[in-house]
Amino acid sequence: MATTGFWPVKGALIDVIEYARNPDKTTDNMYLDDDLARTLEYAENDDKTDKKMYVSAINCPKQRAYESMMTTKRRFGKLGGNVAYHGFQSFASGEVTPEEAHEIGMETARRMWGNDYEVVITTHLNTDNLHNHMVVNSVSFKTGQKFENHISDHHRLREISDEICREHGKSVLEHSSFYGGNKKEYWIHKSGGMTHRDILKADIEEVLKYSRKYDDMIYRLKALGYQLDRTDDRYQHLTVKAKDWKRLIRLDSIGYTRDVIEARFDEHYEDLYFFQIQNAHPQYKPKEYPLLKLERELDYEIAHSHDTAVVLMDLVFYLILQLLNLAKDEIARDQRRQPLSPSIRMELTKLDQIQKEYLLLADNHIHSAEELSVFLGGVSDQIHALEQERQHYRNQIRRCRLPETEAELKEKCKELSAKMEPLRKQLRTANSIAERYPRLQELLKTEREMEITARNKERDRSR
Repeated sequence: MATTGFWPVKGALIDVIEYARNPDKTTDNMYLDDDLARTLEYAENDDKTDKKMYVSAINCPKQRAYESMMTTKRRFGKLGGNVAYHGFQSFASGEVTPEEAHEIGMETARRMWGNDYEVVITTHLNTDNLHNHMVVNSVSFKTGQKFENHISDHHRLREISDEICREHGKSVLEHSSFYGGNKKEYWIHKSGGMTHRDILKADIEEVLKYSRKYDDMIYRLKALGYQLDRTDDRYQHLTVKAKDWKRLIRLDSIGYTRDVIEARFDEHYEDLYFFQIQNAHPQYKPKEYPLLKLERELDYEIAHSHDTAVVLMDLVFYLILQLLNLAKDEIARDQRRQPLSPSIRMELTKLDQIQKEYLLLADNHIHSAEELSVFLGGVSDQIHALEQERQHYRNQIRRCRLPETEAELKEKCKELSAKMEPLRKQLRTANSIAERYPRLQELLKTEREMEITARNKERDRSR
């Protein structure tokens, strides 16, 4: 069975295979051709393609695919934006030979893009799962139009691949979930993230494990930080949201209809040991309020973070990391020391990235948005200076007549590219911090409000 996908290659890439989660809106034309060259170089890597035995091209000569694609871009004046699209087609281990994989890849690329675009197809043999890479010029050699990259195109690639696999007697993923109709959710899932619906479904599943009746389910959902809106009919259009969500979600829209929920209750009624299970897993009632506790320990209140005099950007990331670690800690859950906000638990999928962002802040002593802006400017200036120096050497290479001098100049370009790589990683991470920071502030404010509300209720009950 073959799986497929593709993503845009855009602007100053260091790692060729990287999903563009937050691509820049413009590409510097001066370095655009280098990005395309890197993508083609990766796809044609000798170590992965058995010395180029499995490299082919459609609508361009494979030996000069880069030059052909750049000629198309210049002819139509389309040098900005996405450089190319990098597709993959991966097969189950042992199901295809290299020859079969390459033939299927060629036919897939031909039916998908062959009428309008230049494509390089390679079959990589360096893993147990043979897989094809397809580098597609973003500009049509025929019309000059740019490939628009709609969700329907991703679906179409899968359908074409499945059709060709069947023609060759290979298995396909029957009835596999590809795209459920929501473009935003598709890209969130593609990048490994979670949506509001995802976290709600996970929480409902957890709640239903220990609920024997409707009220049990409602109390447990509220205890997890959800707000509910009900009609007189307890199941009719039951909607749920977390405190900071803008929209309510109907339970029946995510598969939890009245019949489904009551069937789960009926299962528990038939279980003689259910009360023991339920009593061993009481609804969540915090014994600690982790954010309020952290604020006391650090002598810092997130509620004052609107005041630029006391904004501590690195501390915001630190607090989020502490809460995320508690959210995934089973011992903390058993001791009821986890955060209340469902939205904070949603951020667990981004834990590694947030950790990387916090380390950049801490290592560079960045405490505020203003200091981050200065840091961004400094890194950008360093990259720009190195790019200018590299371009100077490239200009000399074009005029060079001596092979020894050309090799020396290319080595200098390579060294400069190596110097730029960590700087560009820093730049991406810093830009990600700037984008993520306002949301993390809001998450902390919401968590603080929820903890204060829960603490006040507990105090009222104990009076």
